[in-house]
Amino acid sequence: MKPTQNNRRTAVVSDKTGVELRPRDNKQDLATAAAREFINTVAELQRTGDTVTGDGIVRVVLTGGGAGIATLAEIAALDHAAQQTAEDFPVTAIDWSQVYVFFGDERFLAAGDAERNDKQAFDALLRHVNIPSLNVFRVPALAAGEEADGPALDAAAEFYGKTVDQVAPEGFDIHLLGMGPEGHINSLFPHTDALLHAEGSVVAVRECPKPPAERISLTMQAVNRSRQVWLLVSGEEKKEAAGQVFNGGNGAEWPAALASGTKATLLWVDEAANPLL
Repeated sequence: MKPTQNNRRTAVVSDKTGVELRPRDNKQDLATAAAREFINTVAELQRTGDTVTGDGIVRVVLTGGGAGIATLAEIAALDHAAQQTAEDFPVTAIDWSQVYVFFGDERFLAAGDAERNDKQAFDALLRHVNIPSLNVFRVPALAAGEEADGPALDAAAEFYGKTVDQVAPEGFDIHLLGMGPEGHINSLFPHTDALLHAEGSVVAVRECPKPPAERISLTMQAVNRSRQVWLLVSGEEKKEAAGQVFNGGNGAEWPAALASGTKATLLWVDEAANPLL
């Protein structure tokens, strides 16, 4: 597929993979567009009740990363605006009491650590919206006196796996993903056992190429049990990986190329990461 001027703003579906490219001008534009579609999608699922588990509760997986956190912050801003105007005229808004939140991966650090994804998501989104705390399913944190690479890591992964299997038995409605320059998603890195051989919903990750070395991640099996997978990608250093996703690259070498929603896979990119430019 040859790049055209329209590829700067127009959605394009790959003939090879079915991945839908959603190009935007810059990271903030990407975050705004993705946030608007997130709100519209969640609200529509709540209106129809056509959720993955069929109970009207929308199950979403949040991600970190620059574009991911920017998107969460924009969701919070749009939600605030909706609440402010709701008394004057009807507006599309999320019923947060009917949303369950999960995390694609987590750094195995103490609760409240600034590097934990749940802390970053709380600061960007969750503390700003009216979501019950019991609707947010966090990965267990490292307790005082525990070794990060010891049995506590395995116990935390096992606990979170049971939580996912019990609360999201049919998978997720929307799974947001960031992506590294080498194509890693969640804490699934190229040519690793966690990527290629993990079974079940959650895996303990040791010797991660990026610090901290100990993490807990949803498996690729869990990612691909999502109805919609959205990759949020910004920056020229991620352009090659975005191209591997769009064109169907080697998944062992480019993990994001293995991510696929059962109904839709959206690749949101800014201009710098657009593989068609």
